Amino acid sequence: MKHRRWVGVVAIAMAWACGAGDEWSASGVVREVFADEGQVKIEHGDIEGLMPAMTMSFDVAPAVSLEDLEPGQFVEFRLRKDGTRYEIVALDAPETTSSGEIPDRPPLAAASEPAPAFALAASRGGTLTLDALAGQPVLLDFIFTRCPGPCPILTGIHADTREGLRADERSRVRSVSISLDPAFDTPEVLQAYQASRRIDDPGWWFLTGPESEVARVVRAYGVGSTRSADGDIDHTVATFLIDGQGRIARRYLGTRHTPEELQRDVRELLRATPAS
Repeated sequence: MKHRRWVGVVAIAMAWACGAGDEWSASGVVREVFADEGQVKIEHGDIEGLMPAMTMSFDVAPAVSLEDLEPGQFVEFRLRKDGTRYEIVALDAPETTSSGEIPDRPPLAAASEPAPAFALAASRGGTLTLDALAGQPVLLDFIFTRCPGPCPILTGIHADTREGLRADERSRVRSVSISLDPAFDTPEVLQAYQASRRIDDPGWWFLTGPESEVARVVRAYGVGSTRSADGDIDHTVATFLIDGQGRIARRYLGTRHTPEELQRDVRELLRATPAS
């Protein structure tokens, strides 16, 4: 039998009053655990003063252990705002578990695996395929324009990443953002999303397409995409760095990775990729 335990080292000393400063209390059911990447996906209730009920991936502070945490467990957690992202700084896993069904999803595409192919409509017109980007490093993420949480943050991180590269480096790196909401995110909507974030970069594509084809790509990468009753989309926040040979060199979960980290990893790939 698992007993009630605190897995955040500072949790006992913390007050659990809702919304104290830039911290909030919340509870929900664990849906996925990525211990190596310091990520957990939780289907949580309303977080007063912050966000409505939804399923969301959260970064987890290094002091919080995810050992023995399993999908289906009910948890209470403490959320803190750290700059532009939200991080779990304490997590309580009582003995009580959820009877809710855990979605059957394929695993996330892993580093060293071939990147799944795609052929999707670009916001600027035409169709883009992964094969068309062969020989160039590709930074690939999944977003949707109505996302209330991490997607705009992720887009901002990747915009800063590209801006921080030298012009000659940026010209050799491609970025791809695939919409998880193709029924709403038409090419025109994606264009408006780019414009609202002042993204005018010929090396960055925003893609959409038929729902069945987008669903196939999303499933192939293992990021999941489940629409809740209120229209929100449950998905794993994941970014994939693909090398010039079409293999996944690295993956990043959540929004913890910095532009500097991505620039370092991109430059490493560029050194190993002959210039065309």
